[in-house]
Amino acid sequence: MSPTALPELMALLQQFTVETDRYVDTVSARDALHRTDLNALGIMMGAARSGVTVTPGMLRHALNLSSPATTALVDRLDRAGHVRRARSSVDRRQVHLEMTEKALATGSALFSPLARSVERSLENFPQDELELLAAMMRRVTEATVQARQQASGQRPE
Repeated sequence: MSPTALPELMALLQQFTVETDRYVDTVSARDALHRTDLNALGIMMGAARSGVTVTPGMLRHALNLSSPATTALVDRLDRAGHVRRARSSVDRRQVHLEMTEKALATGSALFSPLARSVERSLENFPQDELELLAAMMRRVTEATVQARQQASGQRPE
């Protein structure tokens, strides 16, 4: 690796993060959605892919919100038709949050253009290079999670 490759890669990752944030700001403002609402839907989509049940407490923790802010968030998502509240069949005191078809359609409408653009930028890479890039992004993401946990005083998972 050349001596300038790592600093350039770090700068590009930072620029990617900034541009991704700018994209989210643009689509959230355009479609009158709170950024926190989009983040919540993103967390819920990831949880659904992993088979994890989402609760208001999980969102509160994941988004670092107060209890009243979490209630306001869930109320907004519910009023907008993006989530349904359902009581747990095991513990009726616990509320589960389920994404609606409207939320999935909204998420697709907001983020499909970005996904298509990024996919086009990667389509000419050979499979082995894509696998290397995927491994790099997994490690970078894990490192970012660990840094966030350390910054918040948590023990890294």
